[in-house]
Amino acid sequence: MRFIKLLIAVSLCTLSAASAQVEPSWSSLSEHYHVPDWFLDGKIGVWFHWGIPSATDEDRPNDGSWYGRNMYGGGKEMAKTLSAWHTERYGPPAEFGYEKLVPLFKGENWDPEALVAYVKDQGARFIMPVACHHDNFDMYDSFHPWNSVDMGPHRDVLREWKEAAVQHGLKFGVSTHLYWSPGWWRPARKYQEEGTLAWKLFNMDYDGVNYSSQDSWNEHWYARCWEIIEKYDPDMFNNDAPFPDMDEGKGLGVKLFTSYVNRDLQQNNGEQTVVLSLKDKTLDRSAFTYNLERGGAGEIKPNPWIWATDLSGNWFYRKNAVNKMSIPVMVSNAVDAISKNGVVMLNIALRGDGTIPDKQIQYLTAFGDFIKVNGEGIYGTRPWKTFGEGPLEVKDGRQGENHQNYSQQDIRFTTKGDVIYAYVLAPPTDDIVMKTLADGGLLKQNITGVELMGSTEQINWEGSEEGLIIKLPSSLPGEIVNGFKIEVATNGNQ
Repeated sequence: MRFIKLLIAVSLCTLSAASAQVEPSWSSLSEHYHVPDWFLDGKIGVWFHWGIPSATDEDRPNDGSWYGRNMYGGGKEMAKTLSAWHTERYGPPAEFGYEKLVPLFKGENWDPEALVAYVKDQGARFIMPVACHHDNFDMYDSFHPWNSVDMGPHRDVLREWKEAAVQHGLKFGVSTHLYWSPGWWRPARKYQEEGTLAWKLFNMDYDGVNYSSQDSWNEHWYARCWEIIEKYDPDMFNNDAPFPDMDEGKGLGVKLFTSYVNRDLQQNNGEQTVVLSLKDKTLDRSAFTYNLERGGAGEIKPNPWIWATDLSGNWFYRKNAVNKMSIPVMVSNAVDAISKNGVVMLNIALRGDGTIPDKQIQYLTAFGDFIKVNGEGIYGTRPWKTFGEGPLEVKDGRQGENHQNYSQQDIRFTTKGDVIYAYVLAPPTDDIVMKTLADGGLLKQNITGVELMGSTEQINWEGSEEGLIIKLPSSLPGEIVNGFKIEVATNGNQ
């Protein structure tokens, strides 16, 4: 505990009041936080969920991506089913606990350099591996004894991810899901024996119910997070869980986040280069970048946000998991998010051996095919005056992402310089009408040319009070989405 208190003190003292630009408050963070251009321009990231659950039997029943908690049973039917399956497959949880699954996690075929090269080729401009999930196992060289260097694959996973990202010119983010771990492990607590190494894995030193008001836990959480920041210097820090609040937690959450930003400001002559990502929907979103997991936006958001979705259907790999979102809808949802000031984060759930399952490759390759043709209208763009048009309405908020098919009437816009990019979110079968670009409408400039990205075909078009009408091209380069580059005169406002 003395070590943890010292680590916190050092992190705070390093960022002295004289040099810190951001005070440890949400109002100060809101005033100073600035999303860097690399994030706004890059648009596409890949999240990697990989850890102990990845190495459990791939034929297991649905675990809700929470294998560790649900294997110990509980009130929900899913947990009862998984606990019975675990008992039959591995043995009773009292005899074969989660800690005994760690040796199964070997990562014997994990090649971070090849994986980063692949996702870059499919459009990614940054990666964000999970540093620690709710199971309290660190995927890096940690002072916490349960970590990937001392156990499992015996590799500093974060270090190798970062080296691969740097080698390929990608930005490097980290994601921690640690905070509610003491409560997450409540079903396992009755099986633990004091003084064992497993006692630390299951966070038995902390109250399984009232941990959020325990100074010892909040300080431990802070120290674990700060160690990641200091050792791995991430370009992006995603806190995918609650954090110590201003009252019971003595503000250690906002202290960590402002220290992260201040550290970056000091290292870069007062210019912010890092992204802070949180999921708390109650806070002022100008103070951080909102991670809108498995959700969507109904309109253009004033602050940049993240559309985070999972390609596996389970976050952590499970062979029989089903992604309810089809490949065409995934690609179109990504364009929809970008048109509304969003940045796309696609999660890959690696197998325990460190490889990507074929089903997820199909999703990512389809996205890569789209971006190779249409990337000009994605990278470096910003939202236009309106996100677009069409009958499909995307629900605003978390945990309600769109699974419905788009039509050729669903069109989304981005812009860069004197160009508007218009994406038709389903293969058109007839002439395309963009009502938003009608004469006398939102577009105040004259259209001077229209091109179909990925095609050399001469595009026939005309402007009218009905809209911009584009004759159906003889062939379409995109199997899912097709993008048009619309050039406008420079003597006015778009």
